[in-house]
Formats: sequence, C-alpha cells, structure tokens
Amino acid sequence: MTTTTPPRRRRRAPSKIERARGKAAALQKPRVILALLLLLALTSVMLLDGYLRAEVGGDQRVRSGASSSDVPDDVLEGGPILSFRGGQAVTQSVPDKTIALTFDDGPNPTWTPEILKVLEKYDVPATFFLVGSMVSRYPDIVDDMVDQGHEIGIHTFTHVDLSYQSDARITREIEQTQLALAGAAGITTTLFRAPYSSEMDAIDNYSWPVYQKLGEEGYTSVFIDTDSDDWKKPGVSKIIKWATPEDGEGASVLMHDAGGDRSQTVKALGTYIEKMRAKGYTFTTISGAMEESSEQQGQQQGQQAAGGASAGQQPAAPAQQSGGQSGGQSGGQSGEQSSGQNSTSALQAAHRTATGTTLYEGKALVAAVWVAERVVPALSAGLVVVGVAVIGRFGMMLVLARRHYRKRNKRRFSWGPPVTRPVTVIVPAYNEKECIANTLESLAKSTHSIEIIVVDDGSSDGTSEIARAAADSLGLTNVRVIRQENAGKPAALNNGVRNASHDIVVMMDGDTVFEPDTVRQLVQPFADPGVGAVAGNAKVGNRNTMIGAWQHIEYVMGFNLDRRMYDLLRCMPTIPGAIGAFRRDAVLQVGGMSEDTLAEDTDITIAMHREGWRVVYQEHARAWTEAPGSLKQLWSQRYRWSYGTMQALWKHRKSLTDKGPSGRFGRVGMPLVVIFQIVTPVCAPLIDVFTAYAMIFVDFKASLLAWLAVLGVQLVCAGYAFKLDKEKYRYLLMLPLQQLAYRQMMYLVLIHSCVTALTGGRLRWQKLKRTGEVGTPAGAS
Repeated sequence: MTTTTPPRRRRRAPSKIERARGKAAALQKPRVILALLLLLALTSVMLLDGYLRAEVGGDQRVRSGASSSDVPDDVLEGGPILSFRGGQAVTQSVPDKTIALTFDDGPNPTWTPEILKVLEKYDVPATFFLVGSMVSRYPDIVDDMVDQGHEIGIHTFTHVDLSYQSDARITREIEQTQLALAGAAGITTTLFRAPYSSEMDAIDNYSWPVYQKLGEEGYTSVFIDTDSDDWKKPGVSKIIKWATPEDGEGASVLMHDAGGDRSQTVKALGTYIEKMRAKGYTFTTISGAMEESSEQQGQQQGQQAAGGASAGQQPAAPAQQSGGQSGGQSGGQSGEQSSGQNSTSALQAAHRTATGTTLYEGKALVAAVWVAERVVPALSAGLVVVGVAVIGRFGMMLVLARRHYRKRNKRRFSWGPPVTRPVTVIVPAYNEKECIANTLESLAKSTHSIEIIVVDDGSSDGTSEIARAAADSLGLTNVRVIRQENAGKPAALNNGVRNASHDIVVMMDGDTVFEPDTVRQLVQPFADPGVGAVAGNAKVGNRNTMIGAWQHIEYVMGFNLDRRMYDLLRCMPTIPGAIGAFRRDAVLQVGGMSEDTLAEDTDITIAMHREGWRVVYQEHARAWTEAPGSLKQLWSQRYRWSYGTMQALWKHRKSLTDKGPSGRFGRVGMPLVVIFQIVTPVCAPLIDVFTAYAMIFVDFKASLLAWLAVLGVQLVCAGYAFKLDKEKYRYLLMLPLQQLAYRQMMYLVLIHSCVTALTGGRLRWQKLKRTGEVGTPAGAS
C-alpha cells in the first residue's frame, strides 16, 4: 500500500467548494417554498374550478313528506313573496293580470343570451335567480342583464339544498354569491330563491329556519305560483300552457335559463309573452310586483280608514307590509304607474351598489375564476399528453427490456475474448469513515485483478487513516490513498484517473460494496473495442426500512427496465456513480469528469456518446449501496440528481444537431430523457391532482377504478423488473403506498429542481450521512 498526501497544515481555510456548498444551502429554503407555493397554486386552481362546477340539475324537491307544523298557516297559504320585518313573516302576492317572470339556475353561456334577446325584443323585464358559481364563470352575461334592466336574485353559490346545511354553510353560500355579483356587475341584491323550492305550501320544518335566518338578515325569499316545468322539456305548447296563470290571476312564473338544454324554453318564450299580453297581462320584476302590491294595500287601507271615519269608528290597524314599504307612503298614489316604471323604481330597492371591500373581493373572485377557467382546460390537455406518454413508456420498456434480456442471456452471446487484464478501481471519498472499510473489504474479495485508488477529498473525519488501517488489516498491497484539498467529486475522480496504472478504470462511491464477481462482470464488455463505458447494476442494501423499500422498487424498475431499454436503443444516458467502468483514454479524450454540472456521471456519459463511443449496460455486475435513510437526505440527493441531469442536458443541447453515429444520442436519447425524466415527471402530478379532482367533484367510483388501473400497469412493470433481476416479490406490497407518498415527494423534488434551474441557482456535491450498515449480502456470488 502506498500513500500520497499533501503537507499538513494547522488550519485550512474553507475551500471554494465548501463556501459554495454553504451558500447553496442558504438558498434552498426559499426555492423549496417557491416549489411548494407552485403546487399549492395548482391545487387551489383545481379546487376552485371543481367548486365552481358543482352540478346544477332539474328544479325538483330532494325530500318529501316533511312536517310543516312549525310554519305559520298564513305563510303556507300566502303569496309567493316572503319577507320579514321586526321578526314577523309577511307574504305578498303578485297583483292580478301581472306576471313576474323569473328564471333559475343561470347564467348559461348558450341559453341565457338567447333568452335575453327575446326579452329585449319584447321589452319585458324579468328576475333572474343566479347561481354564484355560474356568475363567477360568466360575469359578462350578468353585467348585460343588469344593463338591460333585469333584476337579479340569489340562488346560492353551488345550488345546494340549504335545508340540510349548517348556519356557516348557509352564510357562505349567500356571501360568496354576493361577492360574485359584486365582481361581475358591481351590485348586491336582497332577493333570494332557494334551490329545489316551489310553492309556499311546500315550506316545511327543515327549510323554515333557513327563510327565517335570511329574512332577519334583510333578504326577501321568492317562491312561485306557476311552474312551467320547462326543465322536463315537455314541448313548447305545454311549457306555454303550464306557465299560464288561471282566471286572470297574477303569478310568479318559473322558467330556467340553465341546467340543461333550454332550446324549448327559448322557443316558447316569445309566443308566451305575446299570448299573455293578448290576455291583458303586464310583465314586471319581483320588486315591481312587491311595489304594486304595496300600493294596492295602501289604497285599501285608505278606503277602510275613510269608511271608518265617516261611521264614527277608529281607523283599522295597518295591514302587514313587506320590504319596508309603508302603506301610508304608497296609499296616496294613484296606482296608475306603468309596470316599466314600477320595475325601474323597484330595482333601486332590490339592488345595492357594491363598494369597498365587497367590490374588490368580488373582482378578485372573478379574476381567480377567470384564471381557473383557462388553466384547468390547459391542464386537462396536458393530462392527456402525459397519460399517453406514461402508458407509451411502460409499453416500450416492457417490450425492449424483454428483447434485451433474451439477447444478453443467450448461451452463445459473448462480448468477445474474456477481459482478464488488471483494472484500476477509483474510490472518491469525502467523510466516509462509516463505509470506507466495508468498501475495501468487498474489493479485497474481487475475483478480478485490481488496483485500488482511494482519493480522499479533504475529509475531516479520518477517512484516509481508516482506509490505510483497513488495507493493512486486510493485507492489501494494491491500495493507494491519495489525499487532496476539498475540490469536489469530479476533481477526486479526475485525480484518480490521472494516477491510474491501467487502461480500464472502474469508478464506485465510497459507501458502496461490490460482490466478488462484480469487477470481472463489469469489464467484460470492453472486449468490444467500440465500447467506451459500462453501466453496472446498483442495488439498495438497506431495503428493510420503508424508505429503503421504496427506493429498492425504484432502483429495480429504473435499472432493469429503463437501462435495458436505453441500452438496446444505444443511447444510455447515465453511468451510475455507484458502479461504472471506463476506458481511461476515452475519459481523457472527453476532458475527464466535468465540474460544470452536478451530474458528472450523466455529463461524461453524454460526452462519450458524442465522441462516438458506445455505452452499454451490464446487468450481472452488481453493486450494493446505502440509500438515504431519511426523507431530508433523500430530498437532498434526488434534488442534486434531477438538477444535475437538467444541467447536463442543457450543456449538451447541441447534440440534437450532431451528425453520424455520434449523433445517435441527440436524435434518440436526448428526446427520450427530456420527455421521460423531466417533462413527464413534472406533469405527472396532474394525474394525481385530476384523480383527486374527479373523486371529489365528478365520479368517485370511476375515478378510483381508473387510478387502480394505472397502479395495476405499474405493478405489472415492477413485477417484470423484479423477475428479470430475480428479486423477492414481497417488496411490491409497498408499491401502492409508494405511489401515494414517495412519488409525491419525487414530484416536489423535480419541481424544486426546475425552479432552481429557472432562477439560475447553483449547487455543489453534497455529502449524505451514512451508517455503514450495507455490506456484501450473504450468498452473493
């Protein structure tokens, strides 16, 4: 054993690498937060869109047979307009020969504009009871309604039956709709109609407290006298017939401008207006009907007072009033105002101008919905692309991995004459006191002749002393320990290559152990003079923990399917740092291990492709490595890997235009790596987000079955990979949980890496905490 070491120094100033590492660590927290904020924003947009798309259906009762014993009889038998003054319920009817035309469930981008055209043609005002979620999605339509003089009422935000909801939910449904109206048209309203409501006699003990609560808050609840039942789509003639009041009575007539196909309603509306006018009817809004009713009540009170005074009697008590209209105020009027005048003045009472916080919050809501309405369809399109890419990748991996296995395991397959000449094994080490002895012990059992070079990259934990002691105790005379100032892993590897005595160099990590036959298997492909580098098969040694088991599944699938596929396509993107072999001349030809990126292994692999060297995968050469033991360390490792891969791809972007055999990686490998290792994984969270979205807002059962189907495809792929590598299938029991937890973390890591790349961040080689628990497994060949 020989040792090369620089002169000792009492104190050593922090190196550039160490200073850069400290700065990088200080920059990570903001970028993690930014990555999490991006994911939160995506989730928020999805939740908002799902909430807005609460399904609106036919206007029908969702319960029957409920008791109404708590509801006053005069309310059950009263008119369709219910208000509260001083806690007392007051009802009003629509005056005779008057129709308050009302529409529910809108606005709808198809049918509401058509209905507005008909109403404008006949100069008919109407009252629209709008769903808040639809208002926020189609604010321009609501603005047009108000400009045309129509009246607006609240129909809740999500078209939910408020009878079963808590007070907080009721308040939220109303307030959110008011905000939507403020953002869309700059107004709020005092009119309310409950979803699934009908005539007054349908009020029961479940719904009565809702009307009481809203009445105390100043809302007027509106019911119906006449239902067109247009949502049943019975035909134009029946819609007109069912919407016609009996015997000249006034009516609050219900139609719909949303909630389904409303073409029959549009066709019936013009004919219905003409027919009613021919019968002497006038049209007004709900507020107009309330004002006209109040005038009539005032006139009756005046007549009763005059009659009582002439008979020497006291005036009768004032009749109950609604909406704050005073009988004294209206009784002196002639009552001869037109319905248009009534509805115009009544709008002043029903609508309020939104100001202050309400106005700005409403505009913010409408703006957020505008974003959601455009982002979600784009994400949906992205989901289709991602889904096709993922399924295509699985299919391609299975087909090509099978072909690779059959080709490499034929009895007559051979790389050429056996490679028996000695090789150099380079072990870069930075603070590897827990593992370096195990690494050297495994190399001492090698069945192939090797030279070992341990490059201590400025360790402060005695790594070099432990390496020397281990070599002495093992009786190794072929070990050299070279110490250098801390300069990073690429520099350590380059130092080892410069000092190597043989033309083939094997590179491994200081926390990795080889099986006795690993080096021999790894160097056999060099019998082919066109092979410049060989990737080995890295295995997770500490797989008995949950995190280790998840990584074990990932390694087996990644190495046994991905690398087989890339090998067969002759565009291997990465030689793993844990186990790889190179022709020394090829490494020097491409300039050695580059310090330009964090993924020096990917960087040099692509560089060798571009120089015309062939890079292959040797599945029989196995190395056992210690995977990170905590989520924090795992995040750090995968962050460096993913970010380094992006750096390497960007550095070699000109490979896309390389010509000839050396351009194969640019033509085939580069697109595959970008699609499968960056674009698809970054977009893959869409699958989970949309699955959750569909489970909550669309169809839980169908969405769950779809998710299980995707999981089944992944399980098939994983099972085949385990079969090829002769692994125990019991670890696959962890796959569902891996998909729910581990994969989400990998998404965040990749998003974090993308944010770092976009913001121009820099990272350096990071040291993970090791335990030294991984040794050569029992029974290894």
